[in-house]
Amino acid sequence: MAEADIIEPTAHQKKGFAYYLRNIKRSVTTREGLIGDYDYAFLFKPNLPFVGKGNISSPFFGLNDKMPLFLAMLLGLQHSLAMLAGIITPPIILSGEGGAHLPQELQQYLVSTSLIVCGLLTTIQITRFHIYKTPYYLGTGLISVVGTSFAIIPVASGGFKQMYSNGFCPTDSSGNPLPCPRAYGALLGTAACCSLIEILLSFLPPKVLQKIFPPIVTGPTVMLIGVSLIGSAFKDWAGGSGLCSSYVPDTGMDFYAKCPDITAPHALSWGSAEYIGLGFLVFLSILLMERFGSPIIKSCSVIMGLLIGCIVAAACGYFDDSGISSAPAASFIWVHTFPLTVYGPLVLPIIMIYIICACEAVGDITATCDVSNIEVEGPIFESRIQGGILADGCNGLLASLMTITPMSTFAQNNGVIALTRCASRKAGYFCAFFLVIMGIFAKFAAAIVAIPSAVLGGMTTFLFAAVAVSGLAIVHRIPMNRRNRFILTASLAVGYGATLVPTWFSTVFTYQGDNHSLRGFYDALVLVMETGFAITALLAMVLNLTIGEEIEQDARQLEGRVTQHHKPSVTPTESHSGEEMDVEKGVAAKES
Repeated sequence: MAEADIIEPTAHQKKGFAYYLRNIKRSVTTREGLIGDYDYAFLFKPNLPFVGKGNISSPFFGLNDKMPLFLAMLLGLQHSLAMLAGIITPPIILSGEGGAHLPQELQQYLVSTSLIVCGLLTTIQITRFHIYKTPYYLGTGLISVVGTSFAIIPVASGGFKQMYSNGFCPTDSSGNPLPCPRAYGALLGTAACCSLIEILLSFLPPKVLQKIFPPIVTGPTVMLIGVSLIGSAFKDWAGGSGLCSSYVPDTGMDFYAKCPDITAPHALSWGSAEYIGLGFLVFLSILLMERFGSPIIKSCSVIMGLLIGCIVAAACGYFDDSGISSAPAASFIWVHTFPLTVYGPLVLPIIMIYIICACEAVGDITATCDVSNIEVEGPIFESRIQGGILADGCNGLLASLMTITPMSTFAQNNGVIALTRCASRKAGYFCAFFLVIMGIFAKFAAAIVAIPSAVLGGMTTFLFAAVAVSGLAIVHRIPMNRRNRFILTASLAVGYGATLVPTWFSTVFTYQGDNHSLRGFYDALVLVMETGFAITALLAMVLNLTIGEEIEQDARQLEGRVTQHHKPSVTPTESHSGEEMDVEKGVAAKES
């Protein structure tokens, strides 16, 4: 066995089929194999004030350690719930009123398929395959769960708006957007082609990758991704991010006078107190779950907050169950398909997304190794980084061919590993299993699509803010010298500006000729310049490579030097003897 394929401190001999058969029999027929002696009360004990926590210390389960079957299932379910909100959010946004305006049937399909694809592709990361006759690997061999990347949302939203404005997607006589599966297919086709970039990056040494794309580039980029997403989430919190959020009376758009439209049950105008209250209930529930919840509740506090909001919304009549009733019992990949094409203006922004995903994967895999008590340096660690980035790129290609937008390694599950002290891949496989089961049952996806926008907005506001904080944590690792402050200021100035005023570059090019290639090139430039995180990444990368490092002294050393040369004047009787004053006068005379 090659050294890089070792996933434990010591290598094990290859086991035969009989060995695994005995293990399965033991797991389902003995008490030790089924439930063991684990203290399950630890996972469900709430963190109540004025109540002693005790000295409970759960055992640590390594990558291949044996663990009870029920515990593996329970922790696998915990992992799947921890990442559920992040998986369902991108397809809901990209297929809804803020995206391609797809019909409800296709929205339900995309949510189901997203869950199935995430479960299947997670097994690739966990299993870790050796590429025949090469030193390379596919996957990390850790609990590196895979989810739909949030970074695609701002790029796709801007691309969809451009497609509606240039005639790529249809609109009605009033200019309102109509369903555009062609636009979603163009997004998938472009993402599939651009995924080759991340596949190529995986063969670079991690140190080279980090040198080209250091934290000073990835940090502000990830932060801008989160900031740009919070705007759409806040619109949903107030009632919806569709046409109802910009409704103006007497403009012929009375159908959207209420959110999501006047035909919805319990429809209210955008920004109504009821909508604000629903979103706030979800947000407050997340905070309370984190403060008082048990370990298993804390790790899935976001989805628990969403569940509480759904219960209240259903009791108050905000749910439309027609989609749930008409949904099929089961669904799977390729039940619906989309025409795959390449949309030129999306190429450069999506390439930037894959580069950011590769850089994020390095940090996420490092954190997973750390909480899993695995080495974070050396050839084995570097092979995990290489395998993880390669799996990320291949997963992006496979996901696009399976009608889902690009994937990335999720970092929030590292908290579950640290909390439960379980890094066993057995729990990771059960996580993937539960995701696939949730996706196959189409009624589950239909219920998710029917969630009112205000409830969803309260959850996504928290999620997207967490993305921005992740970028802030990356920036925090950068030494704040003059050079780095200058690069951050320059890159964030344009990035924040493009995020706050997204149409600032839309009228720069006025070409209206028949040259479609030239027009597409202009559209690509406009899309990049109006995507805040893309222009921030490009500018930070250029400045980082062109501005040389400066040798700067520590501020405390400079302060000490200033203190020595500029001592405050005091009287001799206050702090100095006569001999000390004579010495100081002699030194002063010598310096002058």
